[in-house]
Amino acid sequence: MSNIQETPEFTEWQQVVDILRQATVEHKDDTLLRLLLTPDERSVLLSRVNILHELLNGERSQRKISELLGVGVATITRGSNELKHHDDDTKAWLSALLKEQCPGA
Repeated sequence: MSNIQETPEFTEWQQVVDILRQATVEHKDDTLLRLLLTPDERSVLLSRVNILHELLNGERSQRKISELLGVGVATITRGSNELKHHDDDTKAWLSALLKEQCPGA
């Protein structure tokens, strides 16, 4: 009889968050993200960060953001809809975090 587990070890989003948190503590977050994400997925993640930044900044229409980032308007709309699920404090925190990380800031 085999002792191989028939279910995945990691089944919860919080486990992934905890793994990322530990990798950050160990200064291995970049390595972990490069192992977890393909170059295309990293590019998509970068686009999503830019989408949130632009939406929170509020200076461009969704169509202009779409043109700027080379993504579909539906992608921008999904980001906008996701932001609607969060309170103003969370949006302010994210906006400040993104502005703080901007190279021009």
